[in-house]
Amino acid sequence: MNSALVLLLLLCGEEKKPLTWAADQEGGAPYIFLDKKLGRVGFEVDIIAALARELGRPIEFKQYPFDNLIPGLIKGDFDFAMNGLEVTEERKKSVRFSTPYYVYRQQLVIRKEEKRFGTLLGLKKTPGAVAGTLEASQAERLLDAAGIIKRIYPSPTEAYADLAIGGRIDGVFLDLPMALSYAQNDPRLVFAGKPTARGFYALAFRLKDEALAKEIDTGLDRLRSNGKLREILVKWDLWDESQEQLMPGFLFEEEGKPGAGPQSLIDENQSWTPRRYLPLLLEGAWVTAQLTVWSFALALILALPLALARMHGPGWLKNLALIYIEFFRGIPVLLLLFFLYFGLPGIAEACGWKVSLALSPFAVAAIGLGLNYSAYEAENFRSGIQSVGAGQWEAAASLGMGRATTFRRIILPQAMRSALPSMTNDLVGLFKDTSIASAVALVELNKQYQILAKSSLKFVEIGLITAALYLILSVPLGRLARALENKFSPEKR
Repeated sequence: MNSALVLLLLLCGEEKKPLTWAADQEGGAPYIFLDKKLGRVGFEVDIIAALARELGRPIEFKQYPFDNLIPGLIKGDFDFAMNGLEVTEERKKSVRFSTPYYVYRQQLVIRKEEKRFGTLLGLKKTPGAVAGTLEASQAERLLDAAGIIKRIYPSPTEAYADLAIGGRIDGVFLDLPMALSYAQNDPRLVFAGKPTARGFYALAFRLKDEALAKEIDTGLDRLRSNGKLREILVKWDLWDESQEQLMPGFLFEEEGKPGAGPQSLIDENQSWTPRRYLPLLLEGAWVTAQLTVWSFALALILALPLALARMHGPGWLKNLALIYIEFFRGIPVLLLLFFLYFGLPGIAEACGWKVSLALSPFAVAAIGLGLNYSAYEAENFRSGIQSVGAGQWEAAASLGMGRATTFRRIILPQAMRSALPSMTNDLVGLFKDTSIASAVALVELNKQYQILAKSSLKFVEIGLITAALYLILSVPLGRLARALENKFSPEKR
């Protein structure tokens, strides 16, 4: 809320308590985003400013992650949420929606050279075809209802960028405003088929805030009547024939009736029972377990040569090993994953290379975590090797053993005994760090929990089951670590 508007409201009458509006600016065009010259802009920003004038009440913005808007609203972190929130029957059980301010539809976007299909039905019939979408969105529910393989992204920016790169997904299915903002002007992408599955955007309030919701509804009615709402939508090239349903005199159809939007294609009333979400959690747990094993295996394969290079290599090799270790210990894993997932394919495309560097989300996560943890395990190996006294080498040499044989049979087993506690702690840490992989569209256990909990709003119930699955997987790791430590302890030998 700018200071001039606040001052005007103060001069015109009695000061009213400011309202707090929450939305996510990250990847938020055309809803709300930052412009390098104009600051915070978007068609929802304009609607909020118009609402503040109609109500004579300041409305202050609060940055909040999109996927946590409903939980944050219920918690009471702000007065209302407005960020392209789709009205669904499931959400109606937890929040009170205003009257709609935009009629959205879904749009499939594909690469320009795509020849296998040109519609959502064609995508469904194409073996192995994958559609990108956002978690807990109506587009995701529609893909599930149609039985189409999906990949979840944290924001539309990543989804359309991944589609443009090619090799990982075959289309993006999201709300039309997102398609207009991110895909319409990209020469590599085209719209496939006509927009479908109508629905409504509305402001969300806590169920107990009925008075506030009615006040906002009154303001929205005025914006429809005086043409301000239409003016804003026209300004952002969002006005089409569907928006006529927002005008005065139109009777909003009840959700679930034929033609009323996505609810006519999705069974929103299907209860979120363990039978429905437990298989998905188990699937996520399996991905987490595999990712842990592959990442740590890669880390160990790289770690020992790195440690030996630092200790016994020529000067240039020692320096290279040191640079490697300090580099991968010094950069955030999330930055590394983004570079591997988006940066490498972008470099290949910019250089005109014919070889595709577009790795799968699982491969990127395994490589990124493996590279990061290899730096730590290299130091564990080095400290373990250095803990073995020089007399061990001398004794082996006196028996005629070569250095390679001495290292393999005498030094390394003792070094492992010293390094094992630190390595097992790192293994457990890696097991929990796999949750970072969701940033590159990999749905592991933690990401599956977020998707299910935010869709059903059963944070406690699903959270307890997820915690139990983490314990079921991590406790055996601890037991294995203790067993190995006992096996290699001097008292057991």
